[in-house]
Amino acid sequence: MTDIDAGNRETTPGDEPEVQPSNEPVVGEQRGEEERARLLTVPVLPLRGTVVFPLTIVPLAAGQPRSLRLIDAVASGDRTVALVLQNDPEQDAAGPGETRTIGTLATIHQMMRVPDGSVRLAVQGMKRIRIIDWVAEEPYLVAVVEEIPEIDSDSIETKALMRTTVELFQRLVSLVANLADELVTAVLNIDEPQQLVYLIATNLRMDVEDRQSLLELDSVHDKLQALVRFMTKELELLELGKKLQGEVQEEVSKNQREFYLREQLKAIQRELGESDGQEAEVTELREKIEAAGLPEEALREAHRELDRLSKLPPQAAEYGVIKTYLDWLASLPWNTSTEGHIDIKAAREILDRDHYDMEKVKDRILEYLAVRRLRREREEQGETIPNREPILCFVGPPGVGKTSLAQSIAEALGRRFTRMSLGGVRDEAEIRGHRRTYVGAMPGRIIQAIRSAGANDPVFVLDEIDKIGSDWRGDPASALLEVLDPEQNNTFRDHYLDVPFDLSKVMFITTANLLDPIPAPLRDRMEIIQLSGYTDEEKVAIAQRYLVPKQLKAHALPLDAPEWDDSAILSIVQGYTRESGVRNLEREVGSVCRKLATRLAAGEPLPERVTAATVREYLGRPRFFYEELATRTSLPGVAIGVGVNAVGGDIMFIESTAMEGRGGLTITGQLGDVMKESAQAAMSYVRSRAKDYGIDPARFKELDVHLHMPAGATPKDGPSAGVALTTAIVSLLTGVPVREDVAMTGEVTLRGQVLPVGGIKEKALAAHRAGVHTFIMPRRNEADLDDLPPVLRDELRIVLVDTIDEALQVAMPEEFEGHRAQFAATHSVSADDRIAAEVAASASMH
Repeated sequence: MTDIDAGNRETTPGDEPEVQPSNEPVVGEQRGEEERARLLTVPVLPLRGTVVFPLTIVPLAAGQPRSLRLIDAVASGDRTVALVLQNDPEQDAAGPGETRTIGTLATIHQMMRVPDGSVRLAVQGMKRIRIIDWVAEEPYLVAVVEEIPEIDSDSIETKALMRTTVELFQRLVSLVANLADELVTAVLNIDEPQQLVYLIATNLRMDVEDRQSLLELDSVHDKLQALVRFMTKELELLELGKKLQGEVQEEVSKNQREFYLREQLKAIQRELGESDGQEAEVTELREKIEAAGLPEEALREAHRELDRLSKLPPQAAEYGVIKTYLDWLASLPWNTSTEGHIDIKAAREILDRDHYDMEKVKDRILEYLAVRRLRREREEQGETIPNREPILCFVGPPGVGKTSLAQSIAEALGRRFTRMSLGGVRDEAEIRGHRRTYVGAMPGRIIQAIRSAGANDPVFVLDEIDKIGSDWRGDPASALLEVLDPEQNNTFRDHYLDVPFDLSKVMFITTANLLDPIPAPLRDRMEIIQLSGYTDEEKVAIAQRYLVPKQLKAHALPLDAPEWDDSAILSIVQGYTRESGVRNLEREVGSVCRKLATRLAAGEPLPERVTAATVREYLGRPRFFYEELATRTSLPGVAIGVGVNAVGGDIMFIESTAMEGRGGLTITGQLGDVMKESAQAAMSYVRSRAKDYGIDPARFKELDVHLHMPAGATPKDGPSAGVALTTAIVSLLTGVPVREDVAMTGEVTLRGQVLPVGGIKEKALAAHRAGVHTFIMPRRNEADLDDLPPVLRDELRIVLVDTIDEALQVAMPEEFEGHRAQFAATHSVSADDRIAAEVAASASMH
């Protein structure tokens, strides 16, 4: 598509001139009637950098105001327009006297507007014209033009020129890739010399001046001669270029052939013993191995392999295997350490700078650093102290800073940092490497990471250790037993190296979301450090100190960008995320920053502060609502339990319903065996205490009860839902709904005792995050309350219970006591029977 006149001078358009062809005389009376009949008054469209020939269809593009006004005007008429080349292609608005006088009268066949405001045209040249006089300049150019007839010729010379033109064009098409072969067919079917000239000229890469000169020639014979001269020159250039390309290609082939012959010559020289290339290679490897400081056993093995290498020809299959093995031995950091001076105060500042809260974790790291510093001081005095690096395991939900904490430890120690993800690893060779008998064998990822770190004492993070798998290729978890055992890893033997490598100086740190999937022997070798989720207040503080500055910098926002209110971050935490960590919080903060960056780039003013209203405007409607609790617990038979999963704690609704049946119990929701047994125990307990809870025992024979936990695609297991299961069954059979702001956890025995469970902090955080106000938990977990943040203990009412009856008194409203009293009045039980039942229950408990 070719650009046309882009004049953009601001003017006040007057009445648009008549754009239809006119036969009225516009010049002096001296012109004759025949000459006046050949004159037309038409709009003039200056072209920049192109020439339109008669008898051709050419695409054009127009985008400037004056050009668009012209197109709009002629579109309603006969669509006739004069196309002339403007003198200066860089000029925005060519006026009278600033264009060529000879051009082409054309018709606009197609017109299409595009989203950027410009117009795409398809114009067909009709005949040559000459501008006689200018009529108007605004709102667009209008001129009086006259037709210039072509001087045709039917001589033998013209026919010969036509044939020569066709032959030259055929040769050009064969040499130029962008000329389609169909053009040759079209040219061969043209009988008119004028049409032949214009079709070929349109498809050739000619300068605009050459095109204009060709258009201005009156004689078709002269046009053919000019076209032949141009194509002859082009063919000479193309054929010369093709010749040069062939010579270059021949030179390249020659060089390749010489290289191949030289390699053959080298091989022959090696066979004859006339080359010392192999000896030089062996000598270089020997020097590298001597400089690497290998231990005695590894050095002995390296010398043995070097002797084998020196006796093998380079063409032997084992030559490359041995050379690669020796390269690995020479490149490992056997004696390279990077730990610098340990400054406890500086280490504390680094940990506080990079991480919020986590006081217990930071204290444990500082304890390790202090012991490490004292041990080094004693060693400098000549004492021998066993070096036992701790194996730390950070366990917590995603987004709480496990991996970044390891990076801060590396910085505080002055050590290199390396990381290996164990998620999905199922092959033992990933840890220990492949034996050299296999084709393509290589060391395991432990040794590879050590070499990449360039030191024998890096901080080595084994990420996602709880997601490691096993299959017929071996058990990677068993291979890690040696790596993570301080008593054994000083002689770690990779299958590929087959010599011991000391890993005792490496500080291994593992991370996991859950502790249960980690095999017990592997778990026993690690010091477990729990990283719990954050409260809303902690998330706000983390966002203000770390996330918001990080995202402002990442999105190139200025230093004076709007400040964030705590209410804005809190609205994101409560309305747009529901997580234990801050990973999604950072994403949502980034989304708001992108909105601010968009406004800034568009020149729009930024808000003075980012408030909760700003967040609502940029992120849309909140995705989470506390009203869900009241909606889902409004009917009897629904209780709120709390569980722990891979992403932290979360509430779960336990639903129950009853229908006519024969006393059956159905349990659904992809529950594990332990949770199913808890549901059966809860049902048995409720049946044994039916009269005490105001439930007719006969109903159990007439009803089938269905217990369900929604989110059926998520596996659930564990005994901690016992209190919630029992409460849901009692609510269902009494018809009294459970309070909507109460969540509970705890295992229930057949005697109604509430036993302790794990994950109290994660569960309390999840309950608070979901909008629960009262949290029922076992009294034996009272010691776990020390781990709860003070804000959580202040805002969440925590009720400690020993029995299920105490839990029901909190979870069920006053209507429950009224129901029990009414049932007791209508189903009176003798005092002797009640006392006997209580004595029997007490005796069984003791």
